[in-house]
Amino acid sequence: MIYVTHEDAGREEIVIKGEMHKYLVKVRRHQEGDILTFRSSENLETAYMYEIISIDPRVLHVRLVESYEEKIESAKPFHVGWCVIDTNSVEKVLPMLNELGVKKISFIYCDRSQKNFKPDFKRFLRITQSSSSQCGRTDVMEFETLKNIGEFVKKYPDSVVFDFCEEALSGDEKFETILIGSEGGFSKAEKELLIAQKVYRLDTPMVLRSETAVVAVASKMLL
Repeated sequence: MIYVTHEDAGREEIVIKGEMHKYLVKVRRHQEGDILTFRSSENLETAYMYEIISIDPRVLHVRLVESYEEKIESAKPFHVGWCVIDTNSVEKVLPMLNELGVKKISFIYCDRSQKNFKPDFKRFLRITQSSSSQCGRTDVMEFETLKNIGEFVKKYPDSVVFDFCEEALSGDEKFETILIGSEGGFSKAEKELLIAQKVYRLDTPMVLRSETAVVAVASKMLL
């Protein structure tokens, strides 16, 4: 864990109880005198260093030692347009995408998306906040929902497409937004809408699941 997110970060002293107390003492095994980094969800770019003053069975007391500004984010802005798939599959890879530094995800209801799946942005935010505490990231991943491919292309006309084609992705390309389909790929009508967009594939003979493709493409472009 790189830092602890706490609503009282910045105060001279903080009293920690409940699950966070259990995690820091029982799981992380911190002791008196240890220094912990705290950040507030309202301003993740300010780091607050706290010393553990005392540890009681149910309460942990920490005192502010110093604070400083520290911004940790990907050097490249990277945006994924992702046709809606099972939210359980999204949640499994969301921490990876957060660690890789994906800036934004636009969830799009494509022709082959199952319309009963509704992205839960509040839950996604909790998942990425936990991931950020582990990896140190200080910017917050953005989410949005779009009705269809046409709306996405209109809003992001410079986006490229991940699909079957001749040209493999090298990682040196300069685009910032890529569109990745749901299971089964894009429909014939959607491919007509995307005919003017640049298309890339990954250099593999295997057919990737949608969530695998998202992680692989983000890794290729960001690392």
